[in-house]
Amino acid sequence: MRRKPLSFIVATLLTMPSYGIAKGVDLSVKGLDGELKTNVDAYLASIPESDYSTNLRFRARLEKSITEALNALGYYHPEFHFSAEEDGKELLVTVTPGAPVLVDELDIQFAGEASKDEDFTKLVEKSGLKTGDTLNQGLYDALKSGIRNLALKKGYFEGDFEVSRLEVSPELNQAYIRLHYDSGMRYHFGETSINGSQIEEDRVHSLEPYELGEPYDVSKIGEYNQNLSNTDWFSSVFVEPDLSQLGKGRNLPVKVSLAPQARNQLETGIGYSTDVGVRGSLKWKKPWVNSRGHSFDSSFSLSAPEQTITAGYRIPLDDVLNEYYRIQYGMKNLDNRDTKSLESNLALERHWTLDNGWHRTLFIRYLLENYEQGLQDDTAQFLLPGISFSRTRVRGSSMPMWGDRQSLTLEYGDPNALSETRVIRAQAGTSWIRSIGGNHRGIFRIDGGANITDEFEKLSPSLRFFAGGDNNLRGYGYESISPKDSSGALTGAKYMVTTSLEYQYRVYGNWWGAIFYDYGDAFNDQADFKRGAGVGIRWASPVGPVRLDFAWGFDANPGDEFQVHFTLGPEL
Repeated sequence: MRRKPLSFIVATLLTMPSYGIAKGVDLSVKGLDGELKTNVDAYLASIPESDYSTNLRFRARLEKSITEALNALGYYHPEFHFSAEEDGKELLVTVTPGAPVLVDELDIQFAGEASKDEDFTKLVEKSGLKTGDTLNQGLYDALKSGIRNLALKKGYFEGDFEVSRLEVSPELNQAYIRLHYDSGMRYHFGETSINGSQIEEDRVHSLEPYELGEPYDVSKIGEYNQNLSNTDWFSSVFVEPDLSQLGKGRNLPVKVSLAPQARNQLETGIGYSTDVGVRGSLKWKKPWVNSRGHSFDSSFSLSAPEQTITAGYRIPLDDVLNEYYRIQYGMKNLDNRDTKSLESNLALERHWTLDNGWHRTLFIRYLLENYEQGLQDDTAQFLLPGISFSRTRVRGSSMPMWGDRQSLTLEYGDPNALSETRVIRAQAGTSWIRSIGGNHRGIFRIDGGANITDEFEKLSPSLRFFAGGDNNLRGYGYESISPKDSSGALTGAKYMVTTSLEYQYRVYGNWWGAIFYDYGDAFNDQADFKRGAGVGIRWASPVGPVRLDFAWGFDANPGDEFQVHFTLGPEL
C-alpha cells in the first residue's frame, strides 16, 4: 500500500469533521485467520477500547500494531483497506498479509562438549524451525532461550553464543537463522559440604541423588532439596552449586545449608462426625530424637464412644526416606452399642517404599483385649505376624479430580504361638476418583474383610467386622450391622463387604451436590445385603472436604430408615 506524505496526514487531521474522532467506535479486522488472527488480536489487545477512532492517526496506529504482529510470523508485506460507517461508529480493517518470508538458511552449530550431547540435537529437532518453512520469530526466540536453559540445567555454566542472528530480506522473502553456541566444559558434581545440620553427616549424605564425579544436572539439586525436606529433620533447606568455584576444575562443589527442626511439636485438633460425635485430639511429635535421625510421635484422641492413645518410634535405615523400622504401641477403650473393649497393641514393623509407589510393611503385633461383646465377657490375646501393601495416588487439591487408593493386609494367628485360636485375616479395599471436565466427579469404593477360622467365638471384637456408618454403609448407624446373638446383641462378623457409587456435580465454586448408592453387609455364613442411598452436599474447605449426607437405609429397622451423616476429612 502506498503511504501518503506526512504533510497530507497532518492537514487531514486538522480539517477532519468531528465524527472522525468519535469515541465508542467498534473495530473489526477481517482477512486473517488461524495463527495470524490470534497474534494480531493479542497485539491489538494492548490498545484500550477508549482509544478506538476512525481518524487517520488511529488508522496509522493500527497499521503499525498489525504489521508488527504479522512480521513476528513471517509476513512483511501486509496491505490494508479501511472503511468506516457514515455515522463514524464502526471501523472495518481488511488485511491482506501478502507473501510470507521463508527460512532459506538454518545454520545451528554447537561447539565444546555440547557438540556430542544428544539433548541439544533433540532440542533443535523439536524447535519447529525448518528450512523452507514460514519464518516464526517466536520459534527462533524460544530455541535461543531453550539452548541457554538446557546448558545451565546440564552444567555448561561457561557456555555462550558466538553468533546469534536472525536476518530477514523482505525483498527476497527470505530469512537466515544463525546460532553458533560454544558450551565449553560440562561440570560434574564435586564434594558436598553441609552446614547447620544437627544430624550426622553420613545420614545427610545418604540422601544425595548423585555420585561424586557424575555429570551435573540441576534436577538432581532439586531432588536433593526435596529429599532433605521430606525427612522433617530441618526447618529450612537450601542446596546450590558453588558457582564461585567455576574455572577451578571440572568438579563443582555443592553447598547444603540447613537449620534444625524444633525438637518438640504439639498439635491440637477438634472435629465432628455422626459416627463418633465430637472428637478432640492432641499430638506430640519429636521430628528428631538423636543425631541418627530417629523420631518419636504420639497422639491422644477422645470421643464419646472411643478413646485412643498411640506412641511410635521410627528408626530410619540406610535408605532414609524409603526404608525404616517402627515400634508402635496403642491402647483403645471402646464403648459402642453392644461392644465394650479395652485393647492394647504392641507392634514391630519393617517398612519399604517401593519404586512403583507401593508401600510394603512386614510386621508382628501382640494384641491383648479385655471385652464384653453381647453375651460374651472374656479376655483374649493374639500374636499376629502379617504383611500389608498400600498405595494412594492423587492429582489435585483437597477434592482431587483424579485419584485412587488400594490396600491389602494379611495376618495369621496360631494357638501354638500365643493366639487364642488359629485365624487367617484378610482385609482389602480400593477407591477410585475420576472426573469429566471440571464439574463432574465420580467416586467408586469397595472394601472387604474375612476371618478364616473354626472358632470364631474366640476372636476378640477388634478382629471382627461391623458395617454401617459415615464411611462404610450410609443410611445405617455406626457399626450397627453384624450378626446377633440370642439376646439380640451384635456379635461382629466373620466377613464383610461394602461398596459405594457416588456422583458429584459442581453447583457453584467449591460447593458440590452429590447422589450416592451404598451396598453391603457384615455376615458369618450367608450375606443379607443392605442397601442405602441418598443425596449430599460437599464443600472443598481450606482444611479438607466437608461432607453432609442425607441417607435412607432401604433395609433398616422401622424407625431407623433415615440417617444424617457428617464428616470432615479426605475422601481417599
